[in-house]
Amino acid sequence: MSRPAIKVEGVWKEYTVGAAHPRHSTFYDLLSHGLMAPFRRLRGAGVDATSGDRFQALRDVSFEVRPGEVLGVVGRNGAGKSTLLKVLSRITAPSRGRVSLRGRVASLLEVGTGFHPELSGRENIHLNATILGMGKAEIARKFDQIVAFSGIERFLDTPVKRYSSGMYVRLAFAVAAHVEADILLIDEVLAVGDAEFQKRCLGMMGEVARDGRTVVFVSHNLTAMRNLCSEGLLLSNGRVDASGSIDEVLRQYAFNAAGHTGAVVDIDEAYPEKIAALRRVAVVPQGGAGGDSLSVSAPFQISTCIEVRAEHVDLGVFVSCLDASQNCVFSSASFFNAKLNGARLTAGLHEFHCSVPAHLLNTGDYTLDVVLIRNRSEIVLTESAVVSFHIEDAPTGIDGWHWPIQGIVRPQLGWTKSKISSPRAAFQTGVTPVATSSTPKSPGASS
Repeated sequence: MSRPAIKVEGVWKEYTVGAAHPRHSTFYDLLSHGLMAPFRRLRGAGVDATSGDRFQALRDVSFEVRPGEVLGVVGRNGAGKSTLLKVLSRITAPSRGRVSLRGRVASLLEVGTGFHPELSGRENIHLNATILGMGKAEIARKFDQIVAFSGIERFLDTPVKRYSSGMYVRLAFAVAAHVEADILLIDEVLAVGDAEFQKRCLGMMGEVARDGRTVVFVSHNLTAMRNLCSEGLLLSNGRVDASGSIDEVLRQYAFNAAGHTGAVVDIDEAYPEKIAALRRVAVVPQGGAGGDSLSVSAPFQISTCIEVRAEHVDLGVFVSCLDASQNCVFSSASFFNAKLNGARLTAGLHEFHCSVPAHLLNTGDYTLDVVLIRNRSEIVLTESAVVSFHIEDAPTGIDGWHWPIQGIVRPQLGWTKSKISSPRAAFQTGVTPVATSSTPKSPGASS
């Protein structure tokens, strides 16, 4: 068996919360404070009395990634995913433990990392590529490919401070993807950018993996995870909750989300850097409340409350409903409604409602993914498995029927019956069927 490309052994990462950084008026005060720090920690049972509380972002994390594998890292916000990638990329050192990397590493951790806002796109390609370890000849050889992939040829000589967030990430990913690295670390690159660019990103990452290189991919896009990744890692509160095949890890992720959420969920993450944030998601019976049960035979409503932080923003809500096996049952968006398509929102709170008819979902457990989309093309925010709900069975009312109705969906379809002279007669003569009862009958019942 080949040696692992990435080996993480018992990694911990601690940060100081609420630290009071002392101000030193002289070099002597600064030097003495540093020399006395170990003794203060000993007196304070391992914590510096002036440093505040210790927050453990990673707790005893261990895993291996083989060459050519694509590892998908999932978890709720604050689980430690981005911290893990920063440790792997050696931006920050672990507090304890060891990380071993075999080969050249390229990373794309944040939009525009390594870019200078006053420089043009052309100049930043050279700057960022040099930071990532590319030589002058290699940059020249791949320059045209990078520009073509980014799709910003028209604005190549414009300072990047005038780029949108989508243009930033397109250029940053284009540079990182063309580095001939053995290991590629990617954090939420699909959180920004239009659908066409996301498709190109996924294709590029697939090509990187097929070339035998290793990819560690962090994203809330579970569909992309399932299509791209072979292995998965689930983080929760800085610890590894599950590892193994991506399908098993995503099932565990959905199960954990269902175990900690209800039909009404308030979201605390503010995302101050984003133009909008998701504040509340509710799945309730039509005209009911959050505590009421959902039934196969009754319609229900999906409500989302969002906070908009700018004026006149063309923003829509896209929801995907997934079953317990993480199969997408249906998806819908506010801008599919002609009256809401292109509607510009003012700053403040807005609530969107999506009505789901009765007899659509079968009995079982479901989760919702919610995506905020600007201008019907740019993804602003993604929340996966944000709310879970259960659809209860409803009796059919048919005497003699004792079997469960199979299938992911359970529509109430219309049935008709007519009497014909031969099996081919209905198709040749166009006999108009005579409507009969649309309720199902048990097997063997006469018509």
